Amino acid sequence: MSTLKYLLHYPPALVQQAQALLDAGQLGPWLRRKYPDANEVQTDKALYQFVAAIKQRYLKNAPLPAKVLYDNQQHPLKGTLGTNTLVSRVQGGKLKSKSEIRIAALFRELPLPFLQMIVVHELAHLKERDHDKAFYQLCCHMLPDYHQLEFDLRLWLSWRELETA
Repeated sequence: MSTLKYLLHYPPALVQQAQALLDAGQLGPWLRRKYPDANEVQTDKALYQFVAAIKQRYLKNAPLPAKVLYDNQQHPLKGTLGTNTLVSRVQGGKLKSKSEIRIAALFRELPLPFLQMIVVHELAHLKERDHDKAFYQLCCHMLPDYHQLEFDLRLWLSWRELETA
């Protein structure tokens, strides 16, 4: 029995259910049945268009990030699945700030709902910088089952890590 480090802050009863599925070898098949479709957003260009479409639908007044890309440096073991950073550069005599969204490259192999969840999370940072109530309300506005997808992603990461170990 291993610890499910991605589920540390969830209720013990929920973690025990996940652990039971994992121990019985049923977690992977259950996740594959629940999320059978592959993700077709494979290139940085396709990711940019995907992010732009979601941003345009829900955050019309927020500026479009200057750059959106898959990043091999982002990894759940290092604590990051995606980042939204503000990059400042001097252009001419002016200081210009541009937003960049970087998504962990492992999302190329994940089902589309997980990619949607992380994109919504990073887009919400365009309006709300902190992980507070307003931030999560915005995430749920853009993706009503945001919390379920976040939990299922954590299950998937736990299962994947133990499968590759």
